[in-house]
Amino acid sequence: KNCKDDFEKVIELTKEIAQKLMEIKGEARGVVFKTDTEYILKEKGEEGLKKVEEELKKLGYPIKFKETRTMDFYPVGLRALSLLTIKKVFDFDDGKIKEMGKKAPKISTIIKLFMKYFLSLEKTIGQVSKMWEKHYTIGKLEAEVNEKERYIILRLKDFKIHPVLCKYLEEYFSSVTELIVGSPVTPEERRCDFKKDKFHEFLLTW
Repeated sequence: KNCKDDFEKVIELTKEIAQKLMEIKGEARGVVFKTDTEYILKEKGEEGLKKVEEELKKLGYPIKFKETRTMDFYPVGLRALSLLTIKKVFDFDDGKIKEMGKKAPKISTIIKLFMKYFLSLEKTIGQVSKMWEKHYTIGKLEAEVNEKERYIILRLKDFKIHPVLCKYLEEYFSSVTELIVGSPVTPEERRCDFKKDKFHEFLLTW
């Protein structure tokens, strides 16, 4: 059992929850909000984006998505709050959050840059820690790859923000892996920091 089992029960988003998220130490690059922006505009248009911004303002943490800067740093709690607000405003289920994670690498300028210079599986996997550090100031991402048996294990340590990111990252990592191996990838979060595990572990097979 992992954090997926309880996430659907988390249906209320309050100022208190928002405040707790914003108290978490660490930062995320603005590129994460750029990918959220792209998804909302394609799915819900300008009016949808406005609704999300209005809800964030009510929670006490206003953000203008189009004004965020790709390489600037923002509170890591705001990254989770953005996803939770999108989920609330549009009544998204887990599948839509996963879909957001799946599409994000394909429009991320940082990921595109890495893909340009590290085309082989071995070289790219060797850079996962640096790739993570380009996005977040907290957490450590480690990789174990078995190209012969066609799987990658990613372990994300010291990154306990909110279960919404578990779902998002599960598909995010699978999408990045698909860009590398050129085949459909099946992701599974086998361990979760929100249960009894000390870190998150994602199995990616193709």
